[in-house]
Amino acid sequence: MYLQPRPGIAWPSPHLRELKDAVHALLGLDDDTAVIIRQLIGGEVGYPPLKTVVAVLPMDGEAHRWTLHRPAEQITENELRATLLHHRPS
Repeated sequence: MYLQPRPGIAWPSPHLRELKDAVHALLGLDDDTAVIIRQLIGGEVGYPPLKTVVAVLPMDGEAHRWTLHRPAEQITENELRATLLHHRPS
């Protein structure tokens, strides 16, 4: 059975799928580890109005979260690599 999204709900963009796949590859995650990428409206002065949060939720172990202060569609794999590998998760 093929499921359709609820009316008014769009399927995730191909770019978000690419970012999730990149997170899995960069961090060497297994298939049981969930990666969630959400775009949020930011209200902080001096930052863009949209920010992207990347969360890694392993089945066993501690969850990690990173915030990139730009829309998800503008995030490149190189930016993602720099953020995940060079900044401590929040």
